Amino acid sequence: MNKVEELRFLILAAQREGSRMFTSVLRPLGLTSSQSEVLRVLFDYEPLSLAELGKLLICETGSPSRLVNRMVEGGFIEQKKSETDSRKVTLTLTKKGRDAVLKIMAVETETYHSIDTMLEGSSVSELIDVLWKFVDGKPTGNALHLRKTQKKKITLTGEFK
Repeated sequence: MNKVEELRFLILAAQREGSRMFTSVLRPLGLTSSQSEVLRVLFDYEPLSLAELGKLLICETGSPSRLVNRMVEGGFIEQKKSETDSRKVTLTLTKKGRDAVLKIMAVETETYHSIDTMLEGSSVSELIDVLWKFVDGKPTGNALHLRKTQKKKITLTGEFK
């Protein structure tokens, strides 16, 4: 196996292991990693249209409408017709959605601590630079760039700062 092939498979393997790790800690909450990402993005940026949400997601490429519909049915998200455009729907979190986000944030903190411990002594900045070369200019890279550069600060009560 040459180095580039090894790198490709290591990236795939690391993504799958990270996904398994996060899925296992979300299981007690009854949420998938895709659902948790939708809730976190809405928490940070709401209100959003479906298209705006789709541009910020990494778990879904294209329209997240089915995922959002399941979460509306589950009581996590509320859909409202836009006051400015009747063709547009805005998405916000319900109380149940906000409560779930607080639990997700605790799970994320725990997961990030585990990853940080695992990578201790490694040059995380260099690894980040290398991985950006893979995603820069691609849909998932664009979504991550938007989230990194346009993050709104929001309090746990939902007020913007």
